[in-house]
Amino acid sequence: MDAAQIENELTSIVLTTEQIDSRIREIAAEIDNDYANAEKPVLMVGVLKGAVMVMADLARAVSIPVEFDFMAVSSYGSGTKSSGVVRIIKDLDIDLAGRDVLIVEDILDSGLTLSWLIKNLKSRNPKSIEVMTMMRKPDAIKIEVPAKYIGFDIPNEFVVGFGLDYAEKYRNLREVGVLAPHVYGGE
Repeated sequence: MDAAQIENELTSIVLTTEQIDSRIREIAAEIDNDYANAEKPVLMVGVLKGAVMVMADLARAVSIPVEFDFMAVSSYGSGTKSSGVVRIIKDLDIDLAGRDVLIVEDILDSGLTLSWLIKNLKSRNPKSIEVMTMMRKPDAIKIEVPAKYIGFDIPNEFVVGFGLDYAEKYRNLREVGVLAPHVYGGE
């Protein structure tokens, strides 16, 4: 789906497909360099459901060996703001002990969920943990999270697309756009 199909549901485009693709290639080159001498394939941990698009594109852009696993955590429900209460919906299948782990996220918003996730994964004795987030909202951060790879800093607005949703809609939007308040009952 592209933005033209739903233009009355968006107030603006924050990131174009071209911007996203270009930045993913740049981050992939950094990851290739940083993990060039890794003993084992890097374990990319995608945070479901939002990170699916980011992880797929990033994994295809890197040239180093990687393995995938997915974890689903929730702090949103169907609302537009994080509740701050994190629960695991789907845990990892792969043992993290001694592994280089790269958490792949769609967006770093308040930092509450990602901070909790990092602590949880560190308790599993990985060799290293780094974070890649496609988007970060600096004005929304409540807890600083050490994200090594950041695609874009974006405004503190409710955005959808490239994996980001509202009530499970808009994940397949190629661009990232600001959702019009009339869609979600906002102001």
